[in-house]
Amino acid sequence: MRERATALLVDFDGVLRRWDPAVAAGVEREYGLTEGVLGEIAMSWGMLRPVLTGQVSHAQWMASVADALTPTVGVDRARAAVQEWQRYRGEVDPEVLAFVREVRAAGIRVGLGTNATDLLDADLAALGLTDELDVVVNSSVIGVHKPAKEYFQAACAALQTPPARVLFVDDQDRAVAGARVAGLPAHRWSGPADLRYLRAALEY
Repeated sequence: MRERATALLVDFDGVLRRWDPAVAAGVEREYGLTEGVLGEIAMSWGMLRPVLTGQVSHAQWMASVADALTPTVGVDRARAAVQEWQRYRGEVDPEVLAFVREVRAAGIRVGLGTNATDLLDADLAALGLTDELDVVVNSSVIGVHKPAKEYFQAACAALQTPPARVLFVDDQDRAVAGARVAGLPAHRWSGPADLRYLRAALEY
C-alpha cells in the first residue's frame, strides 16, 4: 500500500505556465527568421544546460541566442528579435492555479519544481505567483537540474517531506521517470483533465 502524499511538487513550464507559440512565430516572421529557430537555438542542450545549472545568467543565455542569429540578420536585428521574443513571459494556467490554491487550503504544502534561469523570481512576480507557493526549487539556484536524483532530493528537503510522500507532476517523461527513480510518486501531466486523478491521489 502506497503512503498518502502529503506534499505536491509541480512543474512550471507546461503545467502551471503556458506559452503561446504564436508569439515566437510572430517575432520570427517580423525579423525574417526561419520558423522555430528561436526555440531551436535557445533549447539546444549545449546552450541550455549552463543556464539551467546557474553557470550563466538568463541575460548571457539570450545574448548567445542573438549571437547565433547575427550571421543571418545582423547584430542589431538579432538583438532586437531576441528582446521582443523575451518580453512575453507566458501565461498562468487558471485551472492549475485554482488546484494549487485548493491543495494549499487543505493544508498540503505545494512546491514549484522547475528547471529555470535566474529570471524565475521576476517571472513569478510578473505573473502574480510569488505568494501562491510554499517553496520554489529552481535548478539554477541549486546547481542541478531535473531529472537528476539530486534535484528531487533537494526538492523534498525544501518541502520537508520524505520522497514517498511528495507527489510530482510534470509534462516531460524524463522528469517523471527521474522523480520515480528518486522515490517520488509522479504523474505525467497531459492537461486539466488530469486534475481529477491528482485530487484523488492527494485524498484531501
